[in-house]
Amino acid sequence: MSCGHDHHSHGLSGGALSAELVAADARCAEAGQKLTPPRRRVLEQLLQAGQPVKAYDLIAAFADGAPAKPPTVYRALEFLSKQGFAHRIESLNAYVACRHSAAEGADNHAAAFLICDCCGATREIDPAVLDSIETAARGPGFTVQSVTIEAHGLCADCGAG
Repeated sequence: MSCGHDHHSHGLSGGALSAELVAADARCAEAGQKLTPPRRRVLEQLLQAGQPVKAYDLIAAFADGAPAKPPTVYRALEFLSKQGFAHRIESLNAYVACRHSAAEGADNHAAAFLICDCCGATREIDPAVLDSIETAARGPGFTVQSVTIEAHGLCADCGAG
């Protein structure tokens, strides 16, 4: 998606990226899980992108121009999603790093995304409607395990342009 004006990258690099990966290693160890090299590489790619990335783009850029085998990346994405390190954005058929759970240690939290239809910028926000959804679900005896909300529109940069 290109809309003809500049946008700020929200991806991580340098010390900030290293700190996120160290924190992810620690969270995995606490949960009795392992951040294997392929899982770490996929998480690193998502954190560096700072925006949704399609699985095939992750595959193509996996290791110094040598593509990974699709099952390797899809297994890593499944693990990262289950552990709260990534979210799948259904409407874009893409994945994005979850900075919310890394910052607050929240597992399986509800996620809401603001997605710019012009430039593709995506921002994770806290959905205020989660309590309402859980309350409504309890009536018929339904147990909510995850909630993801996607809102499409224009970011401030695109809306002003």
